[in-house]
Amino acid sequence: MNIDEIVTFIESLGGVLTLRPGPGDGTPEIAWGDKFFYYAPDGAVPTTVQPFATLVTKDYPDDTLSRLNRPDTFRLNINAGRDGFLERTGYTPKEIADHPTDPSVPDTLFPHPVYGSAAWLAVVNPGARTDGPARDLLRAAHDRARTRYERRAEARG
Repeated sequence: MNIDEIVTFIESLGGVLTLRPGPGDGTPEIAWGDKFFYYAPDGAVPTTVQPFATLVTKDYPDDTLSRLNRPDTFRLNINAGRDGFLERTGYTPKEIADHPTDPSVPDTLFPHPVYGSAAWLAVVNPGARTDGPARDLLRAAHDRARTRYERRAEARG
């Protein structure tokens, strides 16, 4: 899966707002070129929730282990939720330290190098091995985000 295929798939889930930071929009330069996916059918940028998935195209100062500075390298990050994380890894987010992984290996699902303890999974350059699992995780993350959005909307009345 390339970046465009991933974006198309995520946006096909419905109600998705994709933020694409770039020059002139007030976002930090480090985020330019990356993509952030929210469930926001009203089109309003959420201010109190995190995205349910992101695509990053470069190393961040506190996140270099995936070696995204290599040519044509990107990482898909997915909020897997505790159950999805456990199902895909065989351990809970709190047990990450006991299960070291190499977050630079392409087409391999692994705990996010920074947000793994918050139940985020990631894959560098998803390919044949991770295409199906990544799509399943994205659907589940989208469903959880939609449920949270609807619950908040209902509470607001």
